[in-house]
Amino acid sequence: MTDETPSAEATSDPTAPAVVRTREELRDALATWTISGAEPTDRRAVVMTMGALHDGHLQLVRRAREEAGPTGQVVVTIFVNPLQFGAGEDLDRYPRDLDGDVAKLATAGADLVFAPTPDVVYPDGDPIVRVSAGRIGEVLEGELRPGHLDGVLTVVLKLMHLVRPDVALFGQKDAQQLLAVRRMVADLDLDVEVVGVPTVREADGLAMSSRNAYLSDEERALALALSRALRGGADEAAAGHGAAAVLGAASGILNAAGGVVVDYLALVDPATVDPVPADHRGPALLLVAARVGATRLIDNQAVDVTAAPDEGREPDDTAGQEADRD
Repeated sequence: MTDETPSAEATSDPTAPAVVRTREELRDALATWTISGAEPTDRRAVVMTMGALHDGHLQLVRRAREEAGPTGQVVVTIFVNPLQFGAGEDLDRYPRDLDGDVAKLATAGADLVFAPTPDVVYPDGDPIVRVSAGRIGEVLEGELRPGHLDGVLTVVLKLMHLVRPDVALFGQKDAQQLLAVRRMVADLDLDVEVVGVPTVREADGLAMSSRNAYLSDEERALALALSRALRGGADEAAAGHGAAAVLGAASGILNAAGGVVVDYLALVDPATVDPVPADHRGPALLLVAARVGATRLIDNQAVDVTAAPDEGREPDDTAGQEADRD
């Protein structure tokens, strides 16, 4: 990230969003829009990112444009949040390219970019009071990355207060994060609509992620095992097999893929991320997290389980449990 702040005036593209870096600049930009002729029905939509934008992020911004309407306001925040990185994670090497991000946002309908530094978001240093994700933050991602979802919710709440959006859009790829945000908004009575946007994938099925940039060509080929495993599990559900068969098919594909170290594979309730029981019928989420080389990737697939254990394939003892970690 360069020290210079790109702005709409500094580019030849008249559709480029304005960029603000401080709370005061943000407040002025929001107030200017409010008094510039906005109709009472116009909405402000926000997309919160850590930058290194790809087509998945841009799809969120395009959907935000639809939610806000042609005369509404679309705000994109770009902030690499230190609170959601644990010891030994990739905070320092996380990709940063503010100039490139702003150029991409010019094509997607963003009006304003808020790109603060950590001292702007946390002016008194690490916050003493933080948002707790509760039991949602203690399983799966929360178990493997203690405090991660607390850090996510803390910055999301702060940005919601600063931007004051009517609607906030989040990608469904980070399914546990999306659920945690929804629960925070509901449990703390925030007047914000949360919209989940489907995962955007590469042509070969790999879920788009800023961390894909870390993958070598060989590692990227190995990473395709995640999406193949999810499709394999979904195919079992679509064929009328039960929860154990869904997990078993996905696990088999991952186990056959050399070079993929699985953190977890789980079939969960989409409203609670609790593991589903072996006799579950109905909607579920198949979640996977794995490492390919030094890069950690996550992905998920919605499935609809229609068969009980005694229908279709014989049950095993894996339904409702996380698959063994390598």
